[in-house]
Amino acid sequence: MTEQLRLMAVHAHPDDESSKGAATMAKYVSEGVDVLVATCTGGERGSILNPKLQGDPYIEEHIHEVRKKEMDEAREILGVKQAWLGFVDSGLPEGDPLPPLPEGCFALQEVDEAAGALVRLIREFKPHVMTTYDENGGYPHPDHIMTHKVSMAAFDAAGDPERYPEAGPVWQPKKIYYNQGFNRPRTEALHKGLLERGLDSPYGEWLERWKSMGRERTLTTYVPCGDFFEIRDKALVAHATQIDPDGGWFRIPLEFQREVWPTEEYELAKSLVDTSLPEDDLFAGIRDN
Repeated sequence: MTEQLRLMAVHAHPDDESSKGAATMAKYVSEGVDVLVATCTGGERGSILNPKLQGDPYIEEHIHEVRKKEMDEAREILGVKQAWLGFVDSGLPEGDPLPPLPEGCFALQEVDEAAGALVRLIREFKPHVMTTYDENGGYPHPDHIMTHKVSMAAFDAAGDPERYPEAGPVWQPKKIYYNQGFNRPRTEALHKGLLERGLDSPYGEWLERWKSMGRERTLTTYVPCGDFFEIRDKALVAHATQIDPDGGWFRIPLEFQREVWPTEEYELAKSLVDTSLPEDDLFAGIRDN
């Protein structure tokens, strides 16, 4: 294939792109692939999770602007392009019973209407491959679940000339994947590897929680990207309000991660090209056509 390959990663909030598939994106950028992150919301209702920044009045008052600046920095580190879809963060409801979602937020939009913004971006950027979240959102945040719905609707509609005619000339992506970086096989491998080396593992509780969860996700695609884990972590740290640089994300040495599990994983949700599973490339079946 002589045309430049293009990848679009659809995420709910700024910081999601750096915690889900970031090393994959950095790898493809290094190979000359054009990569665009589509960020559905501005993260306006995200909690300040870094204890060093909690209670800062400027950040609390200007969280939207702060998170936009963080996204700018992460984008530069990853070497990707990035576009905002312009929806308002729904927040993560807490309590029993759960409170209603805020009026006008992303998760309360009509799927067909919200998908129009992504269809327009797809037709402008013309990605060959898209990544998004599974039907559970990866975890049940209302914005992540809505991101799944909007992504799947837009994938199907972008190539249909009768859908969203105002959104520009049609373009049909060839494949769409679910991010599955937080999966049981990876977690078990890291947990076992740490214990074998006489090191403490933070994954024991994760594995216990998995016992009570539903069906296992199907991992179809393992992208070798261990050489880009450091870039991934730098991009994540750029989201300073969301990530504690001394926290659990960074307790596992990079060399250990590269040795034990040097890939990021995906679940192929739809493909319009022939491919053989398992894959080691999101563009499998496309490069050769």
